[in-house]
Amino acid sequence: MPEIALRQYNLKIGKNNPLVLIAGPCVIESEKLVLKTAEEIKRITEKHKIPFIFKSSYSKANRLDISSFAGPGLDKGLEILKKVKDKVGVPILTDIHQPDEAVPVSQIADIIQIPAFLCRQTDLILAAAKTKKPVNIKKGQFMAPEDMKQIADKVVSTGNKNILITERGTTFGYHNLVVDMRSLVILRNLGYPVIFDATHSLQLPGQEGKSSGGQPEFILPMARAAVACGIDALFVETHPDVEKALCDGKNMLPLEKLENLIVQVWEIDKLIKQFEK
Repeated sequence: MPEIALRQYNLKIGKNNPLVLIAGPCVIESEKLVLKTAEEIKRITEKHKIPFIFKSSYSKANRLDISSFAGPGLDKGLEILKKVKDKVGVPILTDIHQPDEAVPVSQIADIIQIPAFLCRQTDLILAAAKTKKPVNIKKGQFMAPEDMKQIADKVVSTGNKNILITERGTTFGYHNLVVDMRSLVILRNLGYPVIFDATHSLQLPGQEGKSSGGQPEFILPMARAAVACGIDALFVETHPDVEKALCDGKNMLPLEKLENLIVQVWEIDKLIKQFEK
């Protein structure tokens, strides 16, 4: 199992390194909210000595309804993410939706993410890979885990082997997702660090007509199960006021519940990693 190293932060993902937390609000709603959330997550993770990568999106190009809030856009969003990086001192992960976003995003982000709906878009993946930044590919809701090898190979074709793969649930009928925990083992056997997205996996896509519903009450048990299966990072979207969140509030974890979650799953991770040595 290779590892992804963010040397500036002395942070490593994969191999037998401790579990990494990737967390933040779904989309950048305001500079104030993003900075406040990043600072609080950093306070919690430093307290428990947990590696932390901040995640938020400058644009949500896959919103169901055209009137839904989609973020501040590329330029303003990157400006805010740079402030998080500089002021809070944490690495940044964010997603791109078009190939021409890859280069400007690579100048700020430490990891470039390919959204699940776009994981088969070759031009997008190659553009991200050519920046030489680590690329996190989210497994599409329509993809079998073993088929992600061909997607990863697209990144490798550019000479970039810094790849992470994220499980975020599979379409199960209409307005529902299911997580097959076997997928985490299959993905890890492809030879890349694996991330489990504990919040998007509990979306109920389009359930509310113009937006998605969610089942956040299952975030903790699903995170526990995924960590027990053996993963390298846990992805949790979190918000200080989920009732007022402008995107994915129905499946995000309330920020005040984050510490309880990470304390539990990091104890599980320590136990699992002892057997992997």
